[in-house]
This record gives sequence, C-alpha cells and structure tokens, in this order.
Amino acid sequence: MVRRGGRLLLVAAMLLLGVPGAAAQGAQVNTIQDIFRHLRTCWRPPPPAMARPLDITVVVSFNRAGNILGHPRITYESAEASDNDRLQYRIAVIEALQRCTPVPFTDAMAGAAAGRPFAIQFRNRKTSPEKTSPPTQERRA
Repeated sequence: MVRRGGRLLLVAAMLLLGVPGAAAQGAQVNTIQDIFRHLRTCWRPPPPAMARPLDITVVVSFNRAGNILGHPRITYESAEASDNDRLQYRIAVIEALQRCTPVPFTDAMAGAAAGRPFAIQFRNRKTSPEKTSPPTQERRA
C-alpha cells in the first residue's frame, strides 16, 4: 500500500515539475493527423510581452520509438518578425518538441512514421480579413 502511494506521488511530482514527455503521454498516436494534434497540445507560444506573434514551421522526423531523429529544422518564419521574435519562437518550438517526445506511436504508426519528415506549422498570428477572404466587387442593379 505504501509503495502504491509513493508511485502516485512520484507521477504527480513529474507532471507538476514538467519532466519532458511526462505530460505528453496519453492516447496513442495512430494517424498522421494525430501526430500534428499531439504536437500542438505541447505548444506554448511566448507571451506577447516577450515576442510579437508569428507563424513558424519546423520539419522534424521521428524514429520508431517516437524520439526525434536528427535535428529539427525551422523552414518558415513570418517575414516581419524581428531577430528577438524569431529566437523566442525557436526556443518555444524546441521546448514543445521536448515536452511531446517520445511520441506514443501505435506499432503500425511507428513503422509508417519512422524516418519520414513532418512539417509542423505553429500558427500564432491573427490574419486580417483581406488575406483570408477574396475581395468582393460591389454590384449594382
């Protein structure tokens, strides 16, 4: 009985202290959409006081065990971002990957995902209506 209580306390402490991977464990990842969903649950963008919102894309590969394979690569950052904004967001991306790995792949997904690059977009900017909807022309009767 004492051992069980000690284990529960240890698990609770790991979750509170933010041990990498501890909070990311849960439902197994079985589809490509699940990979993106899983990684986005670990995303914590920098507060606006530290960096202006921007969009960033990272390309990352995993091995069968769900660990990062090689080095993640930043392939896109919003053009108007300052050097500080880019640095803060790159740190946030790496922290998100650390929190979420190893990815809990199912056996089938582990074989399918191993070694394949995934481009993960972390979108944080608010897009203006002009960019999201096509311009409308006024029509008169």
